[in-house]
Amino acid sequence: MKYGSVCSGVEAATVAWHPIGWAPQWFSEIEKFPSEVLQHHYPDVPNFGDMTKFKEWSDDPIDLLVGGTPCQSFSVAGLRKGLDDPRGNLMLTYLGIADRYKPKWLVWENVPGVLSSNKGRDFGTFLGALGALGYGFAYRVLDAQYFGVAQRRRRVFVVGYLGDWRRAAAVLFERESLSGHPAPSREAWERIADTITVGANQYSGFIGEPVDTVYSRSIRRLTPIECERLQGFPDNYTQIPWRNKAPENCPDGPRYKAMGNSMAVPVMRWIGEKIQMVEDITDG
Repeated sequence: MKYGSVCSGVEAATVAWHPIGWAPQWFSEIEKFPSEVLQHHYPDVPNFGDMTKFKEWSDDPIDLLVGGTPCQSFSVAGLRKGLDDPRGNLMLTYLGIADRYKPKWLVWENVPGVLSSNKGRDFGTFLGALGALGYGFAYRVLDAQYFGVAQRRRRVFVVGYLGDWRRAAAVLFERESLSGHPAPSREAWERIADTITVGANQYSGFIGEPVDTVYSRSIRRLTPIECERLQGFPDNYTQIPWRNKAPENCPDGPRYKAMGNSMAVPVMRWIGEKIQMVEDITDG
């Protein structure tokens, strides 16, 4: 599976999908630190930068388009300007990219606030445009805590398939899901709890969603490695040479921001595996 990634950040999608044999064809990221992380880990994958300039990009075909367009305009903590905010309008730019490349699969992510932004009209506009482009789609709110990481992180995921909503639905929904989420992974919680000692208020400053538990140990701020683990990344994934400093001197600030803006790797891996499963079944 060949895919293009917009609003790439530090590429949770690629970390998730590399083990299943998928390959990125290009990224689209404009912020300096995430772009340097991408260059450090994926020097052979071009970063096209500004997604609004997609008409200037190469014509190489892709099988899938993935992206989590900026969520600030849809967040319940923001001003809720929705599509009146230029950041919200990148949702429509994503659709323009889909229209140009016509990949058979789409994966789009955002905060749950998008469901109620402008009384649901913004999200309705997005889904209506997907249908007009010929995509069948399904959407679902998934919480990262049910995929083996120690944080509550609810996000809306839309999966689209060109010409067939049933394949999209087969990715996001399964018989077991009709009775609710599976239980969180106890092993994952215990493994990470051994290294994290943090109060609810401090934690909410990083991810934006507080936890229920205050651990009993010298309460402290999360380290960048612990933030990487909370999102499912390898340790020190964001520890790179930065502004003429060696990796071991990479500042914490941009690493925290990169993790806070990222998707959760285990959720993306689950979606990728489900897409691959549908591909294998239908091709067979």
